[in-house]
Amino acid sequence: MVNIYGSIDNMHTPLFSLKDVWFSYLGKIPALSGVDIDIYPGQKVSLVGANGSGKSTLLHLLDGLIFADRGSVSFLAKRLEAKAFADEKFDREFRRRVGFVFQNPDVQLFCPTVKEDIVFGPLHLGFEKNEISRRLEKIIGILDIGSLLDRSAHQLSVGEKRKVAIASTLIIEPDILIFDEPTAGLDPQTSRKIIDLLVDRSLESRTVITSTHDLHIVEEISDVVCVLGQKGRIIRSGQPGSILSDADLLAENNLAHIHSHRHKDKVHVHEHAHSEHHSQE
Repeated sequence: MVNIYGSIDNMHTPLFSLKDVWFSYLGKIPALSGVDIDIYPGQKVSLVGANGSGKSTLLHLLDGLIFADRGSVSFLAKRLEAKAFADEKFDREFRRRVGFVFQNPDVQLFCPTVKEDIVFGPLHLGFEKNEISRRLEKIIGILDIGSLLDRSAHQLSVGEKRKVAIASTLIIEPDILIFDEPTAGLDPQTSRKIIDLLVDRSLESRTVITSTHDLHIVEEISDVVCVLGQKGRIIRSGQPGSILSDADLLAENNLAHIHSHRHKDKVHVHEHAHSEHHSQE
């Protein structure tokens, strides 16, 4: 079992506890097989793995969007299953405490304007209008999105959509933030802004769980890294430096690849940590 411990004060009660979790799509396509993990308050956890390793599936289980076929997924010792979310009180409290930013921002953006998209969550969760207005002004300043408020989502760039999706989650001020591939498809400058947000002091006390196969960002945003293998298992966890320095582990799990570079009249071959930034260099 993989136990992910934060500070001594947070070692007693895990926020999330997964025990022997299995999941498949349509009962035919296996995604996770026997996952065990505990995540504690205040931790910064990154899930890394190649495409198809089950990172997004695991995040969806943590957010109660899907439910395990076998095993158990618990939040503060309460099992996350369909009947739990049928309880309106539990559902509302969970959605206030846990915020999810999808890899595809179009999943989160469906209102006529950006402003309506951002305030949709807190309105649905019953926040007072004055409080929503205060939080909106705050989040506009943090993400510098004031000029986008009257636009519709289809008028935004990919990077702008990602910022708005993040705003629609941060405005709830959840204790736990879950990010699915937050820098996927972004140019380096926009990626840098997202990373700066993830390491911002305002998030220091919050639990942040991020899936990524961009190893360039892992050391900055994590204090623990979990590596998912192709069979949907967590095969190793540890501090970022320990994981990133293990070339064999990265290569075996398709997190490193070979590039050739021509220098004058010679071709040199180098192994790199797998990262989306290569396509933009």
